[in-house]
Amino acid sequence: MIRTLIIDDELHARDELHALLSEVGGFDVLASCGNAIDALKQINLHRPEVVFLDIQMPVIDGFELLSMIDPERMPHVIFVTAYDEFALKAFEEKTLGYLLKPIALERLEKAVAKLKDTLRDGERSTYESSALLHVPCLRNNRIKLITPRTITHVHSSTSGVHVVTDEGEFYTELTLKVLEDQTELLRCHKQTLVNPRHLDELRLFDNGTGEIILRSGHSLQVSRRYLRQLKQTLNL
Repeated sequence: MIRTLIIDDELHARDELHALLSEVGGFDVLASCGNAIDALKQINLHRPEVVFLDIQMPVIDGFELLSMIDPERMPHVIFVTAYDEFALKAFEEKTLGYLLKPIALERLEKAVAKLKDTLRDGERSTYESSALLHVPCLRNNRIKLITPRTITHVHSSTSGVHVVTDEGEFYTELTLKVLEDQTELLRCHKQTLVNPRHLDELRLFDNGTGEIILRSGHSLQVSRRYLRQLKQTLNL
């Protein structure tokens, strides 16, 4: 059985695809998600082999969702869309293909055959992605979409990844690697990223480490491993 996730903001579209996959057979639908934020959580939790991903979703579309997934957890992607204009871009993103709504069983069977060949060959799924426009976060059972430039720093702990802004601290499903790769945040420690926009002072110590002082007053450790790279990036 192929571990599968369905992501579409329309309930009837999710139900229709689930029924078609049941007819084709061989799929274990782990979850069905109505938005990108819930989808990201389910991808991190279940590690599906393939996602059927609607392109046109409100706030965070299918392409931006791909930018939020850690490469180590990236499933294979089959786009689902009602818009022909997105078809070419789907191929440019090197997905397994796309399905036009309403989905024809014959077209789905062809996509499934290609998927099975890909899985059998052990091919990894890699997709080109663009910079993040939003960082989805949680606090007090509320979802907040944070603009990356407003982030002062990010740190990870045993409880997860935490995004800090002038408004406070928020939990996110995004990994440090994704935030480092898809935003302007810079690595200063194995468990910490910093936004250079908010940097006030960099203190250098004799032991090869350092300390960042942010305009907010927060201080961040700079490990020996990342100090040289950080100085080069900041032209210091």
